[in-house]
Amino acid sequence: MIPEKVKAILDAHGLSALEFEPGSTPTSELAAARIGVAVGQIAKSMLFKGKNDQFYLAVCPGDLRVCSKKMKQVLGTKVRMARGDETERVTGFKPGGVCPFGVEGAEILIDIGLADYATIYPAAGTDATGVPVTYEQLKMMTAARAVDVMER
Repeated sequence: MIPEKVKAILDAHGLSALEFEPGSTPTSELAAARIGVAVGQIAKSMLFKGKNDQFYLAVCPGDLRVCSKKMKQVLGTKVRMARGDETERVTGFKPGGVCPFGVEGAEILIDIGLADYATIYPAAGTDATGVPVTYEQLKMMTAARAVDVMER
């Protein structure tokens, strides 16, 4: 079931989530197969914690890995992947269903590689959802900063 805060944001922007059986889209590969799109179109949301104790939510193409060197250049601090408990506390979502909608405890970064696709699919707060949006819509809705942080 889509969290109320996510549903309210989607409704306010005239969007609706694709919903599937529970546990069916926790990884980019599974989400892409379930939705029927390229893995790169899955906008995976990963939380990082900086040495400065700040949190950063990186929304990235599902087929690429985050480059720690690029993250440090962009943020001015080294980062590590957040632990599961940190992710849930900061974002309000469990790993596998993290989405960029309604996140207040972290700066949101959106990788420029997602702009290569006409439609991208972030989760809607569960491990069984995907929201069809454009790069520009997602960037605007989340007030994300466009960055280049992936290994290419």
